[in-house]
Amino acid sequence: MKYYVIAGEVSGDKHTALVIRNIKKEDAKAEFRGFGGEDMKKEGTTLVRHIKDLAYMGFVEVAMHLKTVLGNLSFCKQDILSYKPDAVILTDYPGFNLRIAKFAHKHNIKVFYYVSPQVWAWKKNRVKTIRKVIDKLFVILPFEKDFYKKHNIEVEYYGNPLLDEISEFKQREENKQQFLEQLNSGDKPIVALLPGSRSQEIKKMLPEQIKLFDKYKDKFDFVIAGVNTFKEDFYRKILGNREIKIVFNNTYNLLNVSSFAIVCSGTATLETALFNVPQMVCYKANFLSYFIATYIVKIKHISLVNIIMKKEVVRELLQNECNENSLLQELEKLLYNKDYIAQMQEDYRALDNLLGSAGTSEKIAKYIVKSL
Repeated sequence: MKYYVIAGEVSGDKHTALVIRNIKKEDAKAEFRGFGGEDMKKEGTTLVRHIKDLAYMGFVEVAMHLKTVLGNLSFCKQDILSYKPDAVILTDYPGFNLRIAKFAHKHNIKVFYYVSPQVWAWKKNRVKTIRKVIDKLFVILPFEKDFYKKHNIEVEYYGNPLLDEISEFKQREENKQQFLEQLNSGDKPIVALLPGSRSQEIKKMLPEQIKLFDKYKDKFDFVIAGVNTFKEDFYRKILGNREIKIVFNNTYNLLNVSSFAIVCSGTATLETALFNVPQMVCYKANFLSYFIATYIVKIKHISLVNIIMKKEVVRELLQNECNENSLLQELEKLLYNKDYIAQMQEDYRALDNLLGSAGTSEKIAKYIVKSL
């Protein structure tokens, strides 16, 4: 069978790639085409658009690139009609993917949607669209199944895909000592800097995160988790003359050896928690985008760890609070407040239990193939 697959971000690329791998086990003649990144490409997907040209986030940022977004939508619709897939598999990226879901449904193509749009936070009117145009929605947060049940939509929750990805990493885990030798950190504890995966995120977050390097470079070895959609020069322009190490496409190895992490809000906060690494979460957006968001987003927290646990497990430093003084104060807590760290890691264990067990990608793949 033929599948048209769309992921618009690094995390979605990873999640989709594992589903593709498992579909191939169930459907030996499976063919894949669509929008995605390097992980999907490695699994044999013919990419017609790469995620490095898709990842816009924020009201203002999307508006600035509206011509490109609309062009990609138009191209995608025509490409789907030409390809004539048996199904489309859409991962996250709701502003784009829900429009494609409507289009595919209109043309009698089966629609499977992976990772729920955050309708529980904002745009609840999207629930009507989901009910009408999506054949099956696979959610990845434990509370989402109950949310959709209240809206008379039966969704599937098989667990969180990060459990699959981390389980796979641990099965093929490189020697920790070898990675440490590669970093050449000596005896200094490692602080992981995770500034995000989109260009505008990195440009906003990395300048704030590296202020800690200026203060603590003699005490810690700071290492940036780079994403391979950008070259090293992109990061070096932001770093100036600071000699900070960057490791590309190696976030799990980095978290596996880190003492602390400073994380841009997103999937990485949950990954950091699942590696049991104490963290602070920070986020800074375009002022107008943030201003609009404060009026329409109806949740207390932005990090997945805090959202799932329904309380502040990790400190969130947002917008104006994401500054040198606040970052330094929080790092001091991570350094010296043992009770604070113990409580955070106890909450991490509770979080891990809430998420269930590995096997999400395999179960989703079996469901899709059986449905077709």
